[in-house]
Amino acid sequence: MSAPSAPTLPASTPAKSRSRRTVRRPAPDGRRPGRAGRALRRNLTAHAFLIGAVLCFAFFSWYPMVREFLLAFQKTESGQTTWVGWSNLNYVFHDPAFWQAWRNTLLFTGLALLLGFAVPFFVALLLNEMRHTRGYLRLLVYLPVMLPPVASVLIFKNLYNPEYGLFNRILETLHLPTQQWLQSTDTAMLSVVIASTWMNMGGATLIYLAALQGIPGELYEAAELDGAGLLRKIWHVTVPQTRLILSLMLLMQIIATMQVFTEPFLLTGGSGPEGSTTTVVYLIYQYAFSFNNYGGAAALGLVLLVLLAVFSAGYVRLSRAADE
Repeated sequence: MSAPSAPTLPASTPAKSRSRRTVRRPAPDGRRPGRAGRALRRNLTAHAFLIGAVLCFAFFSWYPMVREFLLAFQKTESGQTTWVGWSNLNYVFHDPAFWQAWRNTLLFTGLALLLGFAVPFFVALLLNEMRHTRGYLRLLVYLPVMLPPVASVLIFKNLYNPEYGLFNRILETLHLPTQQWLQSTDTAMLSVVIASTWMNMGGATLIYLAALQGIPGELYEAAELDGAGLLRKIWHVTVPQTRLILSLMLLMQIIATMQVFTEPFLLTGGSGPEGSTTTVVYLIYQYAFSFNNYGGAAALGLVLLVLLAVFSAGYVRLSRAADE
């Protein structure tokens, strides 16, 4: 009896499904599209939005800056512009109102930093210690920022009214002498600073509050174990931990306060009693629209631009330090 033959295995058939390679079709001219072209097609919509934003920024920001720089060295009469070199800057520097405007601007900046820099930080410290009503108080503090600036200034103009204003009513109740808030050279600038601080402190307060909430609680616990009181904890823990934010906000407030225009313009008519509230930006406005001296206005704006560029460079440097 013969042994059974081994079963024959079926012949292996070639696999039907193989990994397919993506074949790139060449361009009609025979060349393959480059990497930059493929990325451009992928991000065509993003590039379209970006180009639109750059064009708007160039038209509304870069072009006026370049035009102001050129106009600072030109003189415009009857629609004709002539190149006058440094004459506009020479005229501005020899104008007595130029130095008075800078004194008023520096005074406003100093008072605004004294109130507008310290008060929001103090309010943020108070809000950081509260637990149950913090959200409502944050809304209350930020509410003036949401109001239109003109409406806020008009509110303070009524409060400063020497006849029926609330501030003089309070002074009368306390048996104190009333004040000519906006009509006196002694109180006009301080009145403008108080109104500006109330209008703009909400944003700074929330920034400080966010920085305070990022401080580890262990640092305060260690300070309490060392016997530190409230003031020592603020000085040795809070201030060092928020030093960078404080520096950035200081530079931002200097840049903002040196461009003040709305508050003195609406409260005191711009110049105020004996020119006590004339700021640099308001003097630029006077040069351009009251004296029709566009070259002088551009020259004064150029001086302000150079000064603010120095503070802006410091702000950028601190911002990079914060990112690192």
